[in-house]
Amino acid sequence: MKPRAAWGLGILVAGVGLSAACPAYAKSSDEAQIRALEARLVDGFRALDVKRIMECYVQDDTLFAYDVTPPRRFVGFQAYTKNWQNLLIPFRGPVTVEMTDLRVTADGKLGFGHSIIHFVGTREDGQKVDLTMRVTDGYRKIAGKWLIVEEHSSVPVDLNTGQADFTSKP
Repeated sequence: MKPRAAWGLGILVAGVGLSAACPAYAKSSDEAQIRALEARLVDGFRALDVKRIMECYVQDDTLFAYDVTPPRRFVGFQAYTKNWQNLLIPFRGPVTVEMTDLRVTADGKLGFGHSIIHFVGTREDGQKVDLTMRVTDGYRKIAGKWLIVEEHSSVPVDLNTGQADFTSKP
């Protein structure tokens, strides 16, 4: 092989190698961005700051959520914002919010993740709330930014009693 042809072949092989590596980098970058998104959501939850929380969601009527609070199904940004407001208004003072077991999968424009959220706080009326939920989020990359477009929060049910198990451990 002529030296010039070998040099060209070397560039071609290097280019193929880089292009093969890029999807893995993009995937890990997407997953890191989604993890950062979830961390911002938890920080907003800890601060009882609905505005910060809702910055993590798509801000239109395509947002869809099942939640543990009635009416269970929320369609659109405004409806889900109102749900978060209703959830957080009764709490004053410090709350504890821990996210564990976060698993994220992303592929370019779409992704999903699931986690366990443990929330502890005291309502204005003195009632202590200690709640462990399972959360599954669907993500979409819109204009280069990952946002939650679908969310499903749930708690296990004790089939013997028919009661929700709010303190379930994974």
